[in-house]
Amino acid sequence: MHTTIDTTAPVVVRLSTVIDAPPATVWELHTDIDDWAAWNDGVDRARLNGPLEVGSSFTWLTHGLEITSTVLELVPGQRIVWGGTVDGIVGIHVWTFEESGAGVTVRTEESWSGDPVDAAVDELTAALRASLQSWLESLKARAEQPA
Repeated sequence: MHTTIDTTAPVVVRLSTVIDAPPATVWELHTDIDDWAAWNDGVDRARLNGPLEVGSSFTWLTHGLEITSTVLELVPGQRIVWGGTVDGIVGIHVWTFEESGAGVTVRTEESWSGDPVDAAVDELTAALRASLQSWLESLKARAEQPA
């Protein structure tokens, strides 16, 4: 069963990039949650609570928000989905990794819903788009660094 974003949410952002690095390298970087802050400027700190598996939670600080997310789906090397609620915003975030040539296509999609979102759809859509674009750029830059 695939967990998906809420396609009816007022804020939905979908982005992708191609990373010229081995898929295993990209997957390892992205799922090493405790190390996110080392390469992702948008994350101040992150900590996985236990092993990375469905039902595990992790706490992270991004853009001044302390978020606790729960892993909803995990297909090693291919797909990770997490969700959580912070300040009345319900977020669902899907990441997929697909081998393409010598690299990997990374796709991200995220939905936000809740009263705070309804009150500022355009502003929050722009903020989420910028955040996800930065995340993809940071992941690409780190994964493509020479060993």
